[in-house]
Amino acid sequence: MMIDTTEVQTIDSFSRLEYLKEVYGLIWIFIPIFTLVFGITMGVLVIVWLERKISAVIQQRIGPEYAGPLGILQALADGTKLLLKENLLPSRGNIRLFKVGPSIGFISILLSYLVIPFGYHLVLTDLNIGVFLWIAFSSIVPIGLLMSGYGSNNKSSFL
Repeated sequence: MMIDTTEVQTIDSFSRLEYLKEVYGLIWIFIPIFTLVFGITMGVLVIVWLERKISAVIQQRIGPEYAGPLGILQALADGTKLLLKENLLPSRGNIRLFKVGPSIGFISILLSYLVIPFGYHLVLTDLNIGVFLWIAFSSIVPIGLLMSGYGSNNKSSFL
């Protein structure tokens, strides 16, 4: 049996791509994760936008409309404003509680991603009580908010 040069070149080109199989595997692992996180983020942005628009209709006012068409970019403007604000610490409060509260909320949100299956073979923790653990992690967030409110020593922060 004779093998011509085109077949040899084809075999060589496939053997050179052998090292890319691991890269493709990593890409296919992260695509479902990014898709899920992007979908959740976009869903939250749409829900917040709808809530603001519906509240504006109920209260007979215009609502968010200055940031982008129909106020679609209002969440982006609010997030940018939040990041650029000055960090003020309470003078008469418990500064440690005031600083630790948001960290507890953020860490509990990150821990809640442990029980979400991102793919068929990509489950970080395979538990029978995954839904209950997700609810437990999610219920820690208000505790962090209460800690920050208590640490500020302000009666209006609990509202």
